[in-house]
Amino acid sequence: MALQLSILRFHSPTLSFHFFHSPTKTKASASISALASTASSSIQIVGGQKLIRHGNSNSNGGFESYDEEFDWVDLDADLYYWTKPLRPVQWYPGHIAKTEKELKEQLKLMDVVIEVRDARIPLSTSHPQMDSWLGNRKRILVLNREDMISTADRNAWATYYAMQGTKVIFSNGKLGMGTMKLSRLAKALAAGVNVKRKAKGLLPRPVRAGIVGYPNVGKSSLINRLLKRRMCPAAPRPGVTRELKWVRFGKDLEFLDSPGIIPMRISDQAAAIKLAICDDIGERSYDVTDVAVILVQMLARIPTVGSKALQNRYKIDVDGNCGKIFIQKLALHLFNGDSHQAAFRVLSDFRKGRFGWISLERPPR
Repeated sequence: MALQLSILRFHSPTLSFHFFHSPTKTKASASISALASTASSSIQIVGGQKLIRHGNSNSNGGFESYDEEFDWVDLDADLYYWTKPLRPVQWYPGHIAKTEKELKEQLKLMDVVIEVRDARIPLSTSHPQMDSWLGNRKRILVLNREDMISTADRNAWATYYAMQGTKVIFSNGKLGMGTMKLSRLAKALAAGVNVKRKAKGLLPRPVRAGIVGYPNVGKSSLINRLLKRRMCPAAPRPGVTRELKWVRFGKDLEFLDSPGIIPMRISDQAAAIKLAICDDIGERSYDVTDVAVILVQMLARIPTVGSKALQNRYKIDVDGNCGKIFIQKLALHLFNGDSHQAAFRVLSDFRKGRFGWISLERPPR
C-alpha cells in the first residue's frame, strides 16, 4: 500500500518523537528530557459520530487550521514509523499450526464459511491466506463488536464491502445482535446444497457452516448466542478455543467452531500493534508500555477522541503527541511511578470503550 508519509525524526528507540507536518497543521515536539506543556482545546459533538475539532491553541485563542475530514492515510504513515524502533510483535502458539492444518481439511466439507473480524480493525484481522484457502466457496463476513464503533464507522465499512460485493453482517456477540440474521443468511446461501442432493436421490442434511477468524474476535461467543447456551468455551482473551468442534443449531444447520488462526509471521507491524491494542493477540507477544504509548498517540490524533478526552479522563496534561511522556505522567499520578500499570490502565480503558465508539481503521480509498 502506498503511503503518504509525513516527515518524522527519531532520536532513539525509546519513542522520543518529533513531528513536523505541513504549515496548515499543528507543529509539536516532545522528548523525554524536555517536557513541553501544551494547551489543548476542543469542540465535541456528543455521541462520537461527528467530527471533533481539536488542536493546539494559537496566540489569538483560536485554532491552527485543520482539515475538515481526518486523514487516515497520514495516521497509518505515522503508525508505520512509530513501530519501526520496537521489538516485532509475533505470536504463534503451537496449537495454531495443528489447527490450521486440520481447518484446511474441514473447509473442504463446508457449504458456507463465516469469517469473523474485529469491527474496530477489519483489515488487521483479515488473514492474508484466507482467500486462497476458501477459493470460490460462499462466504459471509461478520464484523463483530459493532457496539464499539460509531455509526459513521459502520456506514463506511458497510459501503466499502457492498461495493466489493461482499455479504457483511455487523454483530455483537455478547448481546446476540446479528446472530439470527447470520443463521438465516447461512441457510439461504447454502440452500442449493439439498436441492442437488435431492436430484441425486440423497436425503437432505444440515447446512455446514465453518466459523473462522483471528483469536479473540468473538467466534465462540457468536455460536453460544445462537444456541442460547454455552456450548463453546469463550473468554475475553486470545487462545481459549484450542480445538475444532462441531455444534448443531436446530435440525438444518451445523457450525464448526475453530481456534483463532493467525499468520506464522506478521510482516505488517502496524497491523500487529492494532491487534495488541484490541487484545486480539497474546499478551506475551508485545510490550504493554510500548503498545499503550502508540495508542495514546493514535487517540490524540483521532478526531472523535483527541487530547482533550485523554486530559479529561486522567486529569493530566497531554504534551503534544508524545505518548511516552503521557504514560510516565499517568504512572506518577496514579501508580507510584509504575509505567506498566499505567500502560495497562490505558489499554484496558480503550478495550472497555471508556473513550467512546472508536474504530482504529477506515476503508482504503
